[in-house]
Formats: sequence, C-alpha cells, structure tokens
Amino acid sequence: MAKITIIGAGVMGSTLAFPACDNGHSVHIVGTPFDKDTIVRLKQDSLHLGLKRNLPDGISYYQCDEALSVLPNSDLVVAGISSFGVDWFADEMLPHVESGTPVLIVTKGIYSRGNGEISSFVDYFEEKCEKRVPFFAIGGPCISYELADRHDTFVGICGYDEALLKKIFDMLTTPYYHINTTTDVVGFEIAAAIKNIYALAVSMAVGVSESKDGLGCRPHFNSQSGLFAQSIREMELIIKCFGGNPEENIVYGVADLYITIESGRNREIGVLLGRGYTVDKALEKLRGMTLESVSAVKALSEALELKAKNGEFDFESVPLFAHVNELMSGKKTVDIPWNLF
Repeated sequence: MAKITIIGAGVMGSTLAFPACDNGHSVHIVGTPFDKDTIVRLKQDSLHLGLKRNLPDGISYYQCDEALSVLPNSDLVVAGISSFGVDWFADEMLPHVESGTPVLIVTKGIYSRGNGEISSFVDYFEEKCEKRVPFFAIGGPCISYELADRHDTFVGICGYDEALLKKIFDMLTTPYYHINTTTDVVGFEIAAAIKNIYALAVSMAVGVSESKDGLGCRPHFNSQSGLFAQSIREMELIIKCFGGNPEENIVYGVADLYITIESGRNREIGVLLGRGYTVDKALEKLRGMTLESVSAVKALSEALELKAKNGEFDFESVPLFAHVNELMSGKKTVDIPWNLF
C-alpha cells in the first residue's frame, strides 16, 4: 500500500482518489487556499461540492495550513492544481516535498517564461526544485465525473524516468482507468496544452451556426469537422516545432480535443466568439471560469512568433491559430479564414 498525497481539492485532482483508493492506497487530500469550503464539506460527509459525488471512504482531508504534516513519507504527490496555481505550488508546497518523491502534475498547459520562451510544467518544476524530485504529468481525454463513476477512461502519463513511470502506472491503473506512458515530455505536454486552444476554435462553428439560424438550431457538422481537421494539421506542426514527436503524442491531444469540444469550458467561450462576441464580452459572460485556452494562446503566440523571427517556423502555416490569436486581442470578431486552410 502506497501513501498518495493530493495537493488541491479541485475536481480533477480529487477524482484521482478513486483509482488510488480502489487499488488499496492510503489517500490524503490537502486543499489549496481556495478549497477551504470544499475541505470542510469533505470532512463532514465526503461529498465533493464540485464533483457532486461522494469520494471513497477512508480518505483523510486537510486544510492548506496542515500540508506540512501530511507530505512526509509520501510515495506519490499529486499536484492537483490549475495553471493559475502553478507558482503557488512551486513556492509553497514544492520545498517541502521530500527528495526522491515523484510528483504527478494534473495541470494541462504550458508555462510562459516571457520573451517568447515556454516550457512544459515538468521542466519548469524540475528547474524550480532545489532537490532531486522527479516530475511527471498526466494528460489525455478525461471528464472528471465519468472517472469518478468508474467509466472506462484512457489517459497518458509522461516523464523522463521510465522506472518511476512504471511505478506510477502500477499505483493508478485499474480495470477502468487505462494508462499509457511516454518519455516524450515536450510532445506530450504541448499536445495537452494546445488542445484547449483548438477546442475553442472548433466550437466557434457552433456559435456561427447559431448566429445564422438561431440559438438551439441544428448544428452545422460540416464546418465543425472542417475546423477539427485543420486543428489536427496545426497541432502536428506545433508539436514538431518544439521538438516533440507528433506521431507518438497527437493521439492524446486529438482525443482530448474531441472531449473538450463536447463538454469543456473552452467550448463555451468558442461558442460565444462564434456568435459574434468580442473576447472581452465573452469573458465577462463567463466570469469565474478557469479558461486555460486564453492564457495558452498568448504564451504560444509569443513563442511561435519568436521561432518565426528566427526562421524556425512559418506562422502562415497555422492560420486557424493565427485567427484565434487575433480574437484574443479583443479588436476583432470571428471571420474564419477558410481560404487559408
């Protein structure tokens, strides 16, 4: 039996408690400063307010200020945080993770270093950490409540240490939670991050059809599938541009793209943009939602523009991304550049 400590009581981090508990591990969930109410309720009756489901029996729950009493002797630490909590985890939690303890990052995204430089969260954390702590990241298509209901789910985990990848695989894989592993960290992480951008892009077609035929109209599947095809083409180019292997990792990004288009938060902003909203108006309507796609567009745009300037990338090869980037400036509304695909 392993001791698994999950930092962050959000829906995705908390959902990993299901396969962990089903495999007989000792699970401890520590809330962030924003999870106080969630932890209070979990302590009462194990009901997760976000998942709207009870977590498995036997889990121990802690408020943020109790983290230092929980982290020692952990066999696996899960960073169950959004991209907006990455620096908090690096500054407040990471110094207290014991040397040699693997850390599994749930966050999907890319870290912007400024001046056009980006990195995977695995690489970012390894550079921030002053001790030898191996980092891994999880990605691929997973709706939290479906995993909590123990529906078949297929994901990937990336990291540089194959032996520890196998150890994490053994800890978490179950008859319903199916895991593949890869050492192509860059390709895997880029695929996981940019799928949010392209989910927004494909979902614009839904909003465009509603602007023409009215809310609740029959979807225009031709335009959605056309944007989906262009998204795959551009995702492959971007993965390759940063040194990843698209043949190995595009499957995780495309599968996650599909699921995000169907049900994700980034779908909602894409639909609003398609209806003719500016990005500022759309964000105002979706106030309170965490939208990784918005921050990812800016970081990726700066990185691609730098590579284009250095002759390492042709920005014109990604016209759909370029249009989404224009929309993020707040000065334009949707006008999908079909003739450039």
